Amino acid sequence: MSAPGSRLASSERRLLLRLARRAIAEALDGEPARPDGESLPEALRVPAAVFVSLHLKGELRGCIGSLSPEAPMAEAVADNARLAAFEDPRFAPLTPDELPHLEIEISVLSPFERCDPKEIVIGRDGLMIRKGARAGLFLPQVAVEWGWSREEYLERLCQKGHLPPGEWCRPGVILERFTAEVFSEATEG
Repeated sequence: MSAPGSRLASSERRLLLRLARRAIAEALDGEPARPDGESLPEALRVPAAVFVSLHLKGELRGCIGSLSPEAPMAEAVADNARLAAFEDPRFAPLTPDELPHLEIEISVLSPFERCDPKEIVIGRDGLMIRKGARAGLFLPQVAVEWGWSREEYLERLCQKGHLPPGEWCRPGVILERFTAEVFSEATEG
């Protein structure tokens, strides 16, 4: 599922997926390295907010990302792939035996914008909720994968952000949406 107006060519998406897999493989071998920016297409040298999700046998195995475009896209993908494989606190570090069976998915995020809950479109909008020091985020594909309605999406977002039920409609809460260009090894073959 890609956001309308995908900005990456298929060859660029495939290159990012290869960079993510290589970053994980090199980390397993004890040789973490960054992509060579000089040999990358210009689109992959532009700063971008990205998430890398890892799946094993259809189940989430790790997911880490950046919320703001601080590093070049290729570098952010490589860094987040390593972090998703070895630093996601919900999972044990990836093992060499798992690597061949791993499916990598990348989400390139648009800028965030404040929104009214009535404006949210399931499948298009990722969401971030913030109140004080608490925050929660879901990528656009999550609500579709779980079959959530808009209200379920918002309630689960509160839960993820450690906020009370219904907090999404109370004053003082910041609700933002974003889109994502989402692609994986399965979609890019």
